[in-house]
Amino acid sequence: MSTTSDRVPVGGAASDGATKKMVAGVSVLVTVCGLGVVGYLIAGWSLPDAVFMVVITIFGVGYGEVRPVDSWALRGLTGFVIVAGYGAVIYTVGGFIQMVIDGQLNRAFGARKMRKEIDEMQGHTIICGLGRVGSSLAAELNAAGHEFVAIDADDQAVERAQGRYGRAIAGDASDEDVLLQAGIERASMLATVLSEDASNVFVTLTARSMNPDLTIIARGENRHTESKLRTCGADEVVLPTDIGATRISQLIVRPTAEAMLDSISSTGDADLLQLGLEFDEIELQPSSPLANRVIGDIEVRGAYGYLIVAVRGADGSTVMHPESDLRLSIGDRLIVLGYQDDLPELGSKAPTRTVTYRGVTSEV
Repeated sequence: MSTTSDRVPVGGAASDGATKKMVAGVSVLVTVCGLGVVGYLIAGWSLPDAVFMVVITIFGVGYGEVRPVDSWALRGLTGFVIVAGYGAVIYTVGGFIQMVIDGQLNRAFGARKMRKEIDEMQGHTIICGLGRVGSSLAAELNAAGHEFVAIDADDQAVERAQGRYGRAIAGDASDEDVLLQAGIERASMLATVLSEDASNVFVTLTARSMNPDLTIIARGENRHTESKLRTCGADEVVLPTDIGATRISQLIVRPTAEAMLDSISSTGDADLLQLGLEFDEIELQPSSPLANRVIGDIEVRGAYGYLIVAVRGADGSTVMHPESDLRLSIGDRLIVLGYQDDLPELGSKAPTRTVTYRGVTSEV
């Protein structure tokens, strides 16, 4: 992920410097005008004549003097108003032009840099939609250091995302050209979290046709839309309303346990890391010592061990709570829950000894 330091800022330091120049220029101009008016008043001119003389002198409209400038004092004052006034005006206009040019250049160079970064990305995630769900998802992926590109039709949402995460594209997520800009041909996952189910269906259809190997996660507001999204090519469908209902039911049925989990995490979700636990996903490679072994034969190492909660086969099937006699194959993915110090040792080869796992005693 890009860090804050290498992102192109929206409104950047150069624009701040131009704004300061404009403020300084206007301040000097007002001061010069005030001094000029006061000087003409001291010379005996009326207030309207003094103001009018200052205006036509600074802006050079070509009118003649309001009253004769026949003394060295008046000539010196008029010369000061001309030089200082013109200088202040030029300085102010220069700051304005710099602000406009810098803003356009920043946007141009920022867009070019972002396109180059996206073109170099491989195996990233595309987020379609930067609403409440999409913004939260982007924040989570950014915190995890996972590379992603966000797409949204709202220019303001895209501008905010560019300032925070660096890579966001304005456009229709169901448009093939926009998805190509996001690098869909090289992406590994796509999450369409738009607020309307019909839009998520269109995005899923388009994305699946452009990249058959893409893993697509779709948001659905209506339960009846889940089957349509899966038919269109979504691998997983998330129903936020069901998740919210489950959360509320847990607060009703298990209020004490949920209150304890709430106290662990300020976000209201259980933070396993604070309990010393974490989930991990391990893919069995041909060289893995776990390949072609049954779960009951896998050694439990470390002080506390771990729990294999699911096995996702190479064919896409998932077995939850696998039995101890399930044989693992190359390409399977193990979803493991355990203590942080034990998980790194799961894939290592250990000496043979007698272990007990889920009530089964084996020599491994």
